Amino acid sequence: MKASEKLCWVYMTAGTFEEARNISQILVEKNLVACVNLLEKMTSIYKWDDKLEESQEVTIIAKTRKKLMPKLIETVNSYHSYDCPCIIDLQISDGNPEFLSWIERETAYKEVNK
Repeated sequence: MKASEKLCWVYMTAGTFEEARNISQILVEKNLVACVNLLEKMTSIYKWDDKLEESQEVTIIAKTRKKLMPKLIETVNSYHSYDCPCIIDLQISDGNPEFLSWIERETAYKEVNK
């Protein structure tokens, strides 16, 4: 893998399973991510507008290329119901070479998707 083609793990959240699934399907269809894992029934505790909040959310974990993050963020923001969705990436520094190659193949982002 070239240094410029670094892979990353993207952590996101959504308010409902339906929203998480919809966003995930769009990201996969556009080759912005190789795959997505959805984990239901996560409890989030946070402050919003200086008020302590607790809510149930769905965790979205996706695998992609670091260079696709700007387009991924733009796409998620356009479909997400939150004012400020959680979208963060963590670099993948190592792993099963066959799986990492698969991520690269599946995220061969095409110009037609832009």
